[in-house]
Amino acid sequence: MNILLLSPGYPGEMPSFTRGLADVGAHVYGVGDQHPGALPESVRERLAGYLQVRSLWDEAAVVEAVRRWPEARRIDKVECLWEPGMLLAARLREGLGVDGLGVAQTLPFRDKERMKQVLDAAGLRTPKHVRCNTTAECWDAAEQIGFPIIIKPIAGAGSADTYRVDSADELRAVLPRLGHVPEVSVEEFVDGSEFTFDTVCIEGQVAYFNVAWYRPRPLVARSNEWVSPQVIALRNVDQPALAGGVKLGHDVIRALGFRSGFTHMEWYLKADGEVVFGEIGARPPGAHQVDQMNYACDFDVFREWGRAVAWGRFDVDIERKYNVSTIYKRAVGQGRIQRVVGLDRIRKLYGEHIVWDNLLPIGAPRRNWRNTLVSDGFLMLRHPELQSLVSISDDIGENLQIFAG
Repeated sequence: MNILLLSPGYPGEMPSFTRGLADVGAHVYGVGDQHPGALPESVRERLAGYLQVRSLWDEAAVVEAVRRWPEARRIDKVECLWEPGMLLAARLREGLGVDGLGVAQTLPFRDKERMKQVLDAAGLRTPKHVRCNTTAECWDAAEQIGFPIIIKPIAGAGSADTYRVDSADELRAVLPRLGHVPEVSVEEFVDGSEFTFDTVCIEGQVAYFNVAWYRPRPLVARSNEWVSPQVIALRNVDQPALAGGVKLGHDVIRALGFRSGFTHMEWYLKADGEVVFGEIGARPPGAHQVDQMNYACDFDVFREWGRAVAWGRFDVDIERKYNVSTIYKRAVGQGRIQRVVGLDRIRKLYGEHIVWDNLLPIGAPRRNWRNTLVSDGFLMLRHPELQSLVSISDDIGENLQIFAG
């Protein structure tokens, strides 16, 4: 099986997917705008070929360059695991005449309004929503839906440029911040807990799924620098409280006609038990959440994803052994990391549960917390009992402190 993989070396988790494909015997051909010498060594040694293009975002030029590439005659499938490249991957499939989601099937995964229109037609519960291109249309949508509302980019990923708006005064303040966004979705604000439904699918059938719990919900975490966001991959995905969200996830994949590969869906559970769709991407979650899945089940999800897309199989018995939490930390102050307070105590108390210490080292420049959930690093830990894990995670969130200056 010869698979063309877009951007095999970037962002940071792509090398693991490159490895996953190679590990199951696929021949991986990369296309990206990185110089071959800039690719991680773990990627270079696993690629059967690599085509450097000037820019991945000039889709017509990339399609033409790939079609002229001699190796393209061997390609059986095109894969992309990075949100901005989804439509390019679809155009390459059509240009090369290979199987997989085409442009029309991919658009609902990139266009949040089209996505919800498809699901509305299938009778699935989505937030009330309106596509807006102008300030006037945003005001009309707010009046139609009623405050509070959410404003988010039509083609965005994660919670970037996403705002909760509770009043006309807040809307007046937010709209100028969205001047660089060509289209937005104005939506009903759904008050509830937020979860994921992440899958590896094979020809429309869910071979594996993961449910993660956001603490707090991403919009809150992205709006408050002092928050240490948590994502918890849940061990007991069969609990009654999650049943509606799991069913919704299966229904969404069916309605959108997803075929094979990773999906990442977000959904809400309201206090009255109602389940509401959030959004879905035809890609894995970021911020090392696939690594969480590995630690939850003790198997290599990157490899099994590779087996699913290359050979149509998922060859492990799924046993969820642990809840897995990632606590993302944000430094106080600006500049370079100066000191970390509380880590020795945390290691002494919880060391047996910590599976990954990814905190930035002393002297490293602080990252912009608005641009990456990973922020200034994280601790990942696991525990078979959820309440114990939550208590440990809260201790780390409140009492581990990083200072920059």
